[in-house]
Amino acid sequence: MVEKVAITPAAAALLGELTDKHGPLMFHQSGGCCDGSSPMCYPRGEFRLSDADVYLGHVAGTPFHISAAQYAYWRHTHLTVDIVPGRGGGFSVEAPTGFRFLIRSRVFTDEEAAELEHEPILTGPVP
Repeated sequence: MVEKVAITPAAAALLGELTDKHGPLMFHQSGGCCDGSSPMCYPRGEFRLSDADVYLGHVAGTPFHISAAQYAYWRHTHLTVDIVPGRGGGFSVEAPTGFRFLIRSRVFTDEEAAELEHEPILTGPVP
């Protein structure tokens, strides 16, 4: 299977600290209004997922979902969760840390894209 989402070491370290503090977490990526297209990090189960959310994989043990509408735009890209200094979205657990999560992306290679054509798209909550 082609890796669809990854995390940088710095983001994984922050995610580990946040998991220690808040328990199991999850990411959700939307194209929403509040913080643009920054991934939001929530205590697992606090954000309700539906079949309108696509599961991309786990990063550092944390599930990563994306809204179906956003996935339609980004389905050809590999996403990497990173951090930068700044204040995150008010609802995302990293907001008070002085850092915020963000997404870096690259277009899938021709080989990755060909392999992805045969992979199922998983929707809804995935543990």
